[in-house]
Amino acid sequence: MKQSIRRQLLTTFIVMMVLTLVSVGLINYLFLGRFYKHQKTRQIKKTYERINELALSETENFTDEIMQISVQENIEILVTDSDFTEINSTGKDAAELAIRLFGYYTGFYRDEIDIIEEKGNYILQEASDDRIRTKYLELWGQLDNGEWFLLRTPLESIEKAVHLSNEFYIVVGAIVTLMAVLTITIISKRITEPIVQLNELSQRMANLDFDAKYTGSAHNEIDQLGENFNRMSEELERTISELKSANVELQKDVKKKEEIDEVRKEFLNNVSHELKTPIALISGYAEGLKDNIAEDKESRDFYCDVIIDESNKMNNMVQKLLSLNRLEFGNDPTVMERFDIVSLVRGVVQGMKLLLDEKGAEVTFSSEDCIYVWGDEFKIEEVVTNFMSNALNHLDYEKKIDIRIRRVDNLVRTSVFNTGDPIPESDLDKIWDKFYKVDKARTREYGGSGIGLSIVKAIMDAHNQQCGVKNYDNGVEFFFTLEGK
Repeated sequence: MKQSIRRQLLTTFIVMMVLTLVSVGLINYLFLGRFYKHQKTRQIKKTYERINELALSETENFTDEIMQISVQENIEILVTDSDFTEINSTGKDAAELAIRLFGYYTGFYRDEIDIIEEKGNYILQEASDDRIRTKYLELWGQLDNGEWFLLRTPLESIEKAVHLSNEFYIVVGAIVTLMAVLTITIISKRITEPIVQLNELSQRMANLDFDAKYTGSAHNEIDQLGENFNRMSEELERTISELKSANVELQKDVKKKEEIDEVRKEFLNNVSHELKTPIALISGYAEGLKDNIAEDKESRDFYCDVIIDESNKMNNMVQKLLSLNRLEFGNDPTVMERFDIVSLVRGVVQGMKLLLDEKGAEVTFSSEDCIYVWGDEFKIEEVVTNFMSNALNHLDYEKKIDIRIRRVDNLVRTSVFNTGDPIPESDLDKIWDKFYKVDKARTREYGGSGIGLSIVKAIMDAHNQQCGVKNYDNGVEFFFTLEGK
């Protein structure tokens, strides 16, 4: 009986699949060509309406417009004046098309055409071109402005499409049938062996394996027993899962607390170290002002300038730390949007023009006119600004800054190169760390805090993209990648 049921299921399913395949293939064979030709007819009429509108509007880019329409719709287009002299054509042989249009007008090619529809301004027809042994669907006539036109698209593509579609359905149908036979074989076996399944289920539950579930459909008491096994398995799994989850969360909390304590210690040490110098300078110069060490106005102004400068450096560092903290703890969500990276870089370079001129920097920018990427535009602008500021602060020798944007597979790579001393190899992996400075004296000179590149790294990590640095003999290149459109 078990084998008989399996054979019945297999036979019924195979017959249904074969009937479905034959029906779909027959419908495809009988009606797809007509449907495709109907769609082509609608398409060529819509093309005529668009060309008529363009001709009436007397646009200056008429030739470019019809060329674009021709490429989009795969239709050859010919437009001539009322005397058949001036020709606008998207085909390779405009003169041949013009001769054929004139022949239709004079009735010379009457034996080679089969008129489908005839209206006041145009005639829709099937035509044979014996020269290249090809049939065309054509629409020709006179536009509202008095010009003549001819639209044609090959019918051979319809026949090929039908043929390919039939082959596709046959191959897919055969594959689906084979997969269906395999599936129904497995299902029939499950239907006939519910007791074996329950026995295996009980053994796996005894070994605390709760992934096993009863999936039979015998429609009798065995199904009820199987459902009871499933509920018992789910309750045991849920209870054990809750205990394990609580244990995992406890371990995570302990580890997180240790990490937070370690980060807090490191943060306090770094901040204390970074603030020590500006605080000492502010305190020293303030005491000097209080004790009237600077008696003349010029000296007092100098003391005040130092205090203001150091205060600004402290404020800048604090703002960067707050920004970095928001990025690292996910409090500043990344808003993904599509924008032009070329335009963004040009804006940053333009905004820094005064600083670049003061440094005597020679900036070159190599890129396409427009490259769209996905990312948080405001955060990426901060990345580019950091790279440009870094290049400007370490500019030397020829004082050249080279910015490049290029596509690499599905990514867009943006790089900023500046001439100067390369970064020591031992420092390349550390420059992304908070408060790390390769040249502390030079960093102090331009007011750097060692946080800028850390912010860049946090932003690119939030984008799940890469950033990096590469040494050259005459300078250093920083880069980052973004997903292209």
